[in-house]
Amino acid sequence: MVKDLFPQFSDEVIKKAAKANRQRVPLGTISLMLGGLAGLIWAVNLPYPMIRRPVAKTAPILLLPSYLSMDRNYREAIAHVEQADRLVNEATSLADFELGEEKVKIAQKNLDALPVWFLGYEPQRYCSFVSCSWQFTLDEFEAARAKVGRMEATLFQEKNAMTQLEQSEATLEQSKQNYQSAATSGEKQTTLSAWQTSIDELNALPPNTLAAKVAQRKLQAYERDFKEVAGVVAKGNRSNTLINAAKGFANAAAQMSQNPPHPRATWQQCEELWGFAIQRLESVPVEDAGYADAQKLLATYRSNLATIEIRRQAEADAVQALEIAQRKIERLLASVPADVDVRDRSKIASQFQGIVNQLSKVQPGTTAYEEAQVLLQSARNKLKEWQ
Repeated sequence: MVKDLFPQFSDEVIKKAAKANRQRVPLGTISLMLGGLAGLIWAVNLPYPMIRRPVAKTAPILLLPSYLSMDRNYREAIAHVEQADRLVNEATSLADFELGEEKVKIAQKNLDALPVWFLGYEPQRYCSFVSCSWQFTLDEFEAARAKVGRMEATLFQEKNAMTQLEQSEATLEQSKQNYQSAATSGEKQTTLSAWQTSIDELNALPPNTLAAKVAQRKLQAYERDFKEVAGVVAKGNRSNTLINAAKGFANAAAQMSQNPPHPRATWQQCEELWGFAIQRLESVPVEDAGYADAQKLLATYRSNLATIEIRRQAEADAVQALEIAQRKIERLLASVPADVDVRDRSKIASQFQGIVNQLSKVQPGTTAYEEAQVLLQSARNKLKEWQ
């Protein structure tokens, strides 16, 4: 049957093949031999120079797995380092840094997989067959390590700068919202302080970072908005300062004028205080936010000043009228003779009438009023006697 299938072979050849087939090695033995060979290859590829170097000189083919791994990791390390370098140092967004960070980690993993103990010991026979594209030297390895280290430092700085940028911008936007809802000048001032701090933080970002470049494009608008708001607040503060000062003078004047009557000097001091208050209100510029409030107060204060001026003048007139009346009384009493005829009585009555008229000029609410009333009553009584 075999002869029919393979007529080209002689009977002798067919017999030998049949004999060899009967004496073939069992499958289990072959598996054991292959397992032993795999274990030997694994052992000689371990990262121990005392094992590898003799094998590299006598049977370098056994180190083929290590050489293939070295070649692959070297190629990938170089490629990932170059990709990471472009992404990190030429980044235009945060996504570039995130991808660059991934490439740096992969490149670091590739470099870690390269056997440091093998530096300066090239697999020359392997490279002569496969044309190695790398020269695995200490300088090259250290240069790659240093480049990865620099990129890691750059990424750390860039990530911190980006975090600071996001936090500062969030604080700045919150400050804008808080300013809109601020009810008092104190709250507005506190909000402006936080706003200014955020701008200072943006200006303080490391200048070579992407975050700083992004911030610089926005800072001009941020600072313009801040200056506009700060200018309004500054004008408002100026108005508040002037108005508060005016109120202070007004309160002092009001307290001083309580419980009249007062001497002319007191009314004059009140008049000066109201004048100081009015001067402060008149100093509030038209463009200030407090101008309208200042004008309302100004109308009230001018009315109060006019009242004080009237009271001061009334006091001065009352004191003057009382003094004149007192001098007339003194002269009259000194000039009345012991014996008075009819004509003298008429003349004296006329003088008492003049004293009554003079005392009647003293107005109520003046310091001279009570004394004037006593003298007036006495003068009227004397007038009746001499009429």
